[in-house]
Amino acid sequence: MEGNETLRWLQQGVGAIILMLVLLDVFLTVLYARIGSSVFSNRIAKLVWGVFRLIPKLFGQRGSEGLLTFCGPAILITLLGFWSLSLTLGVALIIHPALGSAINNSNGDTPTDFITALYAAGNSISIVGADDHTPQTNPYRLFYIFTSLVGMSVTSLTLTYLMQVYNALQRRNANGLKSYLLGDETGDAAELICGLGPEGKFDNGLDSLAEISTGLSQTKEAHHFYPVLFFFRFREPYYSVSKSLLTAFDTASLIKSALDDKEYSTVKESAVVAQLWRAAILQVTSLENTFLPGGAPEGKKEPDAQTYDRWRRRYKAALERFKEAGIKTIADEQEGAERYVALRSRWEHHITALAPVMAYRMEDIDPAGFNPESAEDRQEFRKRVYAFD
Repeated sequence: MEGNETLRWLQQGVGAIILMLVLLDVFLTVLYARIGSSVFSNRIAKLVWGVFRLIPKLFGQRGSEGLLTFCGPAILITLLGFWSLSLTLGVALIIHPALGSAINNSNGDTPTDFITALYAAGNSISIVGADDHTPQTNPYRLFYIFTSLVGMSVTSLTLTYLMQVYNALQRRNANGLKSYLLGDETGDAAELICGLGPEGKFDNGLDSLAEISTGLSQTKEAHHFYPVLFFFRFREPYYSVSKSLLTAFDTASLIKSALDDKEYSTVKESAVVAQLWRAAILQVTSLENTFLPGGAPEGKKEPDAQTYDRWRRRYKAALERFKEAGIKTIADEQEGAERYVALRSRWEHHITALAPVMAYRMEDIDPAGFNPESAEDRQEFRKRVYAFD
């Protein structure tokens, strides 16, 4: 008899722990909403993502990109299912020992098996369910009131959470698309700068750059509030976080290194450019710390000679495009190239570490940097005056 009582308390204790941990996870994920602070949610998201990445390896790479587009919604469904089932399990463990004594079926005999406990628990936390199991003692009546409140609260919180996640996703995608369109759909930061300052006039272009930097700051905070956003992957690279960050870094680097120091000092020293760079740094480091295996890279390898050559060729191609657009470039191009290489060495390793995690290739994320000579195939910049390409 004493052994049964001990087992009962042990079972109810386990149920109470499960309830507390799940409610803590809901609180940290939905209400506290800071990246990396959850108990289960982030681990579940990484596990589901790992499964989605594993399936193409088992059955071939064909269609892998299409499959990964379903991962974000699948993670949300998994989270909701985990919270619901875990709450039901926790409540069932608590009420199971009381079936047939403190909790009875009002329509006849009360089964005491665990399936019945799960059924009663599910109904007790459901906002639409009806149950014939009625608590007979005050402690269990209070517990039923508690589970009802928990059920209503978690349901309303998760519905609100879903709406907010998709609102944040829409804003993130819109910001990525805006940068891509401002770059004339080339994915090239140099093209974006040319469009912001044709004939060297950046008066209106700085406003557009400010919108991009503000959008990047908003995206950084959106990932803090809703870390699951990171696992929403689309076929188009311009929707990816890696692409938005690379465009921001490369835009800031080219402005600092390629534009004439005297002619565009107000642009190069503007808070807008500084915000663009710093927002990108903050976002990429927070994502690395949370989602990369082992966290952010502690150091970067020294780029090889081939990489340095590619960066210099990319810089030279950007300079030529600026000249076409009537933008005055730096007087000492060799010095500018060294500035660009120094700046690029501070951020490219972040992108090359982050992009593969989301199954993107660098040639898709950075076509201009991966193949600098591709700029030669574009239409002449002056033809923008006459028509759209």
